[in-house]
Amino acid sequence: MIKMIATDIDGTILKWGLDFTPRVKDCVKKLKDHGVKIVLVTGRMHCASLPVAKELQLDTPIISYQGGLIKDFNNNTLYQKNLEPSYAKKIIRWARENNIHINLYLDDKLYVEHDNDTVKFYTDGKFIDYTVCSFDDLKIENVNKILAIDLTDYAKVSSWVKELSQKFPELYIVKSTPYFCEIGSKQAKKSLGVEFLCKMWGLKKEEVLAIGDQNNDIDLIQSGGIGVAMGNGSDEIKKCADYITDTVENDGFATAVEKFVFQQQAV
Repeated sequence: MIKMIATDIDGTILKWGLDFTPRVKDCVKKLKDHGVKIVLVTGRMHCASLPVAKELQLDTPIISYQGGLIKDFNNNTLYQKNLEPSYAKKIIRWARENNIHINLYLDDKLYVEHDNDTVKFYTDGKFIDYTVCSFDDLKIENVNKILAIDLTDYAKVSSWVKELSQKFPELYIVKSTPYFCEIGSKQAKKSLGVEFLCKMWGLKKEEVLAIGDQNNDIDLIQSGGIGVAMGNGSDEIKKCADYITDTVENDGFATAVEKFVFQQQAV
């Protein structure tokens, strides 16, 4: 029996912004009424995930920063794995040398060196404030993650993942959308966040349904007894999934939950 749903946000339960479909909201309410825990597992900042949890009336811990931070609903930190400052400085230098836009996250705050269309696109609809400044003026510590972005050349983003993974095998580097390259601690993985909460709640892997849409969700769906890829997901995650559901536009999340939770309970 499924006792926990571990779900990505963007591209899985939400298209953009904070406009959930009635079917997804009804599905979440029904899960709560049946005593099933729903955990948001996201690359988002914690502060950008809170409005989502509040909109869905969730009070479970949130796994943010690809698994680098888990906070409960009272803002207590349960788990945290930051990017070491020495590596963060190397990534900053790499980005500058290659004229790459990066978002720098310190203590759940977003910093950029240039106020441009890239950061405006990233923050649109996500209730995120950001500070524009030279990174040289910041104390580089408590780094949640770094995000390298290119909104036009998806092949370039894939090349960054390959290059940085070879250069820094000690780090977790993954493509989270076609235009986002995530850089964080090796211990900042969605699967490790799910495992932490399962241990805290005494849940078994087979009692978890995990669902996502991008390459950074591959280890997430592998952390559950049932791993579901969205119909709009990447080819890579679909190859790793137990089941491929409908797209986010067609409420694929609700379709998967109905199949693996509610229909099973009715048997």
